[in-house]
Amino acid sequence: MRLIKMILFYVFLASINFQDITAKTLSIKNISIETKLTQFINDYNKGMQTANAEIIVQHYDKEMYLMPAFQKTLLGKDNALIYHKAFFDRFEIIAYERKNFETLDLGPQLCVLGEFKMKVRLKEGTKVEELNGKYMNIWKKEKGDVSLISEIWNYNHHTDLTDQLKFDTIPGTVLAYQGHLPINNNIRFEIASINHFTEEFIAHRDHMLWMQLYAEDAIALFSYKPVFKDRNMLDQFIKDHVAELPIFEKLDIRNNYINDLGEYVVNYASHIANWRNNEYSGISTGKGIKIWRRAANGTLKIVRQISTYDYNY
Repeated sequence: MRLIKMILFYVFLASINFQDITAKTLSIKNISIETKLTQFINDYNKGMQTANAEIIVQHYDKEMYLMPAFQKTLLGKDNALIYHKAFFDRFEIIAYERKNFETLDLGPQLCVLGEFKMKVRLKEGTKVEELNGKYMNIWKKEKGDVSLISEIWNYNHHTDLTDQLKFDTIPGTVLAYQGHLPINNNIRFEIASINHFTEEFIAHRDHMLWMQLYAEDAIALFSYKPVFKDRNMLDQFIKDHVAELPIFEKLDIRNNYINDLGEYVVNYASHIANWRNNEYSGISTGKGIKIWRRAANGTLKIVRQISTYDYNY
C-alpha cells in the first residue's frame, strides 16, 4: 500500500543535511523585499523553535492558502493560525531549521523554494522523529512590500507520523472536491487542455510525452524524493516510474486557480484518482502548484512544481 500511495502522488505531477543546490535565482532589486524574505525565515525558525504561531502567521496574507502535506488546505490567515497552534499542541519541537535555495521573480509575484529539517516528539510519546522536506512559497508584491499568499510543503521520506500530521478538527478544504475554474478565457482553456492530455498519457504510461511537460531548467519537488534540479535525472525518474503505475479507472486533474502574469503563469491545481492494483483499490486526492513559463515560440512549459497528498478525505 505504501508503494501505491507513493505512486499516486507522482501522478499529480504530471538526512538532516540540506542539499547543495545551485539555483538560477533572479535578483531582487528592492532591498526591503529581500529584508522581508530574510525576516520571514528568521521568524519561521524562531516560531517553530519556540511554538509561537503568531510570529509566523504575521507574514501571511489575509487570503492565504496554507497547503500542508497530509492535510486539507487551510483557506485564510485565521485558519492558518489555527493549524499552527494545533501542530504545537500535538508536537514538541526539538529542533527546526528552514533555508531558501531559490527566489524566482515572476513579476508581480515571487516563487521561493527551500528545504527544512526538524526533530519532533509527540507530547504523548517518547520517540523523537526526524522530518525533512521542502516547500514552495508564493509571495505577492505590493507597494514595495510582500505578503505570503500560499505555502505548500511535502516530505522527502515516509514517516510513521502520517496520521498524527492530520488535524481533522481544523476547518479545511479538499480543493479537489471544489468546483474547478470555468473555462472562459484562453489561458484556462490552454491549461485545461494540457491537463486532459496529461490524464491520457499517464493512463497509457507514456513517459516520453510526460517528459515534454517540463522546461530544460525545471525544478520539481516530488513527495518522498529529494529535489530534482537536473533535467536528465527528472527524465530518468519519470521513465522508471511509469512502470510502477496502477490502473486508473478515472483520473481528473483540476484547475483551482490560475494567475497569468505574462511570461509566467501560477497554477494551483488538484487531482482525483480512482485506481486499482491487484487486490488493492481506492480514491486519492492531492493538491499542488505549478509555475508555467511561456517560451519564445509560444509554448507553455513547467519550470517549477510541487504537490502533496490530502491523505485522504
